Amino acid sequence: MTRALRLALVLALAGATPILPGVPYAAATEAPPMAVTTIAATRGTVVETVLVDGSLVAREEILVGPQVEGLRILELLVEEGDVVAAGQPLARLDRSGLDIQLAQNDAALARAAAAIAQARSQIAQAEAADHEATSALERSRILARSGVASAEALDQRLAAARGAAARLAAAREGLLVAEAERRQVEAQRRDIELRLARSTIEAPRAGIVSRRAARIGAIASMAGEPLFRIVADGAIELEAEVPEIRLPRLAPGQAVRVELAGLPPVEGRIRLLPSEVDRATRLGRLRVALPVDPALRVGRFARGTIETARREAISLPLSAVRFDEREASVQVVAAGRVATRRVVLGAIAGGRAEVASGLAEGESVVLRAGAFLRDGDAVREVRQPR
Repeated sequence: MTRALRLALVLALAGATPILPGVPYAAATEAPPMAVTTIAATRGTVVETVLVDGSLVAREEILVGPQVEGLRILELLVEEGDVVAAGQPLARLDRSGLDIQLAQNDAALARAAAAIAQARSQIAQAEAADHEATSALERSRILARSGVASAEALDQRLAAARGAAARLAAAREGLLVAEAERRQVEAQRRDIELRLARSTIEAPRAGIVSRRAARIGAIASMAGEPLFRIVADGAIELEAEVPEIRLPRLAPGQAVRVELAGLPPVEGRIRLLPSEVDRATRLGRLRVALPVDPALRVGRFARGTIETARREAISLPLSAVRFDEREASVQVVAAGRVATRRVVLGAIAGGRAEVASGLAEGESVVLRAGAFLRDGDAVREVRQPR
């Protein structure tokens, strides 16, 4: 072992920096460059999206309640989730009281028909009596002019004719009253028949039963909660909230990728944009039309992704960007040295940020920018593929 090597070993054991023969002192004391992971700034497709979330709602909800008051629910014919057709029975109400009213109406209608027949008979009798009295009065007048009949007999015939005419008028009025009573009974019958028809509650339109509040034995009331709620035609939509600053980028008909827990993604379309924005939250509610699918249920949470722009540009992972006082910067590595550079960002989506300006394609950027690196630091690049 040479003397120089023995001296270096002694210095090393003593904690001093050894100075090897032929090695400059500065080079012997300089720390090795820090290894950092870098990524190349490359150009690719940048997709700008708007994320929305909300709940599934019915496009049009039909509230079905009883159209007749005070009847007890006797039978339920559908369950929640059932698909129903227009006019399909949903429930039946107890109609025994209405059947009794219908029987009573039958009797009243028979009485009205008998009263009309009796009135017509009285009219026929009154018409005959009136005709006889009128004829007798004419004969009395002829005899009075010839001096055969007295004035007293003429007065008697005149009084008899007037009485017969009055009885005829009364008989005709009686017929009008009987006919009016029959029309009233017939109207009551139509009302009873209508209530009987409505004792079976039917679906006014095809759709899916989303809720059933009806209970057997309960009294159906038009003032209470609807007995059934039906999603018209099974059409379900996503009602989602969107920030007001995103609204100018949206338009009816745009495609929306809707994700629900436990189900494959569903493709929807924006149907309605919000007509107003909440003053407190600055959010608006939009409607996204979805395809008819029995697996969709009203009230489920869903998240939608709306693509608003697609272009070719330079982009980086968000971990490579530093944000300071509303400005963005990246740490560029050139010739083994770090340099901080301000950049202007564009769209941010999918964990990546578009670099609108400040960075050229192909430049090396520190993948995880941080304060442990300063401008001018020497580094050793570990290139990570994109």
